[in-house]
Amino acid sequence: GGDRLALEWERGRVFDQDVAGMFLANVKDARALKVGRLVVSVTSKEERRPRPHGLNTVELLKAASSSLNMGPAHAMQAGGGRSMVDAGRMGDGGGDNKIAERLYTSGYLSYPRTESSAYPENFDLQTALRAQARQPLWGQYAQAVIAAGAGLPKGGVDAGDHPPITPVEPATEEELGGGDAWRLYDFCARWFLASVSPDCVVRKTKAVLSGGGEAFVAGGTVVLKPGFTAIMPWRAPQAEPLPVLQEGESLPLQAVELVQGKTSPPDYLTEAELIERMEKHGIGTDASIPTHINNIVERNYVKVEPGRRVVPTELGVTLIKGYQLIDGELCKPQVRAHVEAQINLVAQGQAKREAVVAHTLEQFRAKFAFFVAHISRMDALFEASFSPLSSSGRPMSKCGKCRRYMKFIGARPQRLYCPTCEDVYALPQGGQIKQYKGLTCPLDGFELLLFSLAGQDGKTYPLCPLCFSYPPFEGAVKVGGEGASMKPGMPCTTCLHPTCPECQAGMLVLDPVSGPKWRLDCRQLLTSFAPPYLPPPNTLECASRLLQLEFRKGASAPGLLAGGETGYEGCVACDEQLAALCEVKHGRTWVNRGGGGRRGRGRGRRGRGRGRGRNIDPKMSFDQF
Repeated sequence: GGDRLALEWERGRVFDQDVAGMFLANVKDARALKVGRLVVSVTSKEERRPRPHGLNTVELLKAASSSLNMGPAHAMQAGGGRSMVDAGRMGDGGGDNKIAERLYTSGYLSYPRTESSAYPENFDLQTALRAQARQPLWGQYAQAVIAAGAGLPKGGVDAGDHPPITPVEPATEEELGGGDAWRLYDFCARWFLASVSPDCVVRKTKAVLSGGGEAFVAGGTVVLKPGFTAIMPWRAPQAEPLPVLQEGESLPLQAVELVQGKTSPPDYLTEAELIERMEKHGIGTDASIPTHINNIVERNYVKVEPGRRVVPTELGVTLIKGYQLIDGELCKPQVRAHVEAQINLVAQGQAKREAVVAHTLEQFRAKFAFFVAHISRMDALFEASFSPLSSSGRPMSKCGKCRRYMKFIGARPQRLYCPTCEDVYALPQGGQIKQYKGLTCPLDGFELLLFSLAGQDGKTYPLCPLCFSYPPFEGAVKVGGEGASMKPGMPCTTCLHPTCPECQAGMLVLDPVSGPKWRLDCRQLLTSFAPPYLPPPNTLECASRLLQLEFRKGASAPGLLAGGETGYEGCVACDEQLAALCEVKHGRTWVNRGGGGRRGRGRGRRGRGRGRGRNIDPKMSFDQF
């Protein structure tokens, strides 16, 4: 009925099974003789777990990855689904928001790019603490820190750039809109308060017991003063007190077991571990580390798996093997670290900028020349692992540069490759790609393609391979991006060129692959409602083009066909009875088309009725499309 005590064998692991079995037998004999175990010694001492230093960028990136499940680029450069719209509120935003930087520009955090972890002597600690005392969640804790007479912590590194990251203004989850912005602010504020709090004090107890000639160890921990762990509970030590033991006391042995296991290779690095090693080897700076990691992910050299572990892809492994075959130094961190060290000498005034630039350029010029001279080694390695693009795909779409057919690579990510020009062009993902009537782009002469998404509600649009990959107009609407491997591009429907036959704003066009359930698509989806269109007095024409419809024989079209007729001509914007047979889709909502306005004209039969017309811009044709 007493406490059970788990013990660890002092020898640790033994790699000889026979030897381990012998020790096990000795201990079991001790149990059979009821000798029990003798408490040899019990020692207890207090330990202080130091509070953290000030928060710098590298520590923020590591913690964001390991504790908040945010990638470094996401935390610093590509925030989640919210962005600051003013200094006191966050609203919906796109995926290019900068979480830490927007918290800084909105006045909630200090400058987030710093290598310093030591507070400067002139840091106004009391003002920063009084500001956090107004925060509802940890305000009382901040007041207690002020009352205890907190001073600037010692230790850390002063890099001479910016002070550590600290909260400037108190904020609530509601003010920041929740999400990643609030989680990052909450972390930074708690780290700051922890850095000016007392150390955590624990008592550690160690008991050594013997039995059958073998020694066993038990350990316990009791928290005496939580200190900074009260505001950083994830760093709090786990309390595991030992029962009261006296030296020389005998304890009965309940069970003994030999556990067999296998050693395992080290796991893949996590993002936090990768950031730590990059800092250790001088690869990148606090500002460039997120960019470096994001680049190797986007280029498909590595992928981030659950647990934020960075796993090399076959492409990445092959690339490194190729570098090792040609110039092994390119794979080692010393090359980049040497460049960073030279740059630091310039910043410290110990070297001339021109001399460092000339030396670095000459070094990489020599490496580049050697690499080019031995590139065949890389080609042979890649051909053994990957199929060359020149032997893949099927001909589709003429290149506007060489006037020869490019090859369509259907494997994801699907793309076009020109064997003559050796160029690769991105394509939208997740749908079908077909040639489009043999038409060519008036800008560059590339043959157009037609992209179609599957399903009744699929979107269809033409595109030029070159314009889609390299949009010629700034501000053009881009679509079709999926994942990190292919970026969104500009289709013909958003082209701003005045001579492009596919870009007339607001025009309804017939989807050529939507039959037999034919569909008209608007080339420019409205992002806001235009002012209502009011027709001039006594004007009944809406200026929209009429549709000529040919129905199957025996088809039912109430109000349109009479006397065995199969043809009809009308306007979808004004013809009530034609509009009644249509549906308008906006997003995920289906609404029936209403009528109003002039009747259409059937073959051999003229429609009747005029009506007052619809109070919309007829050039847009579909209200709320």
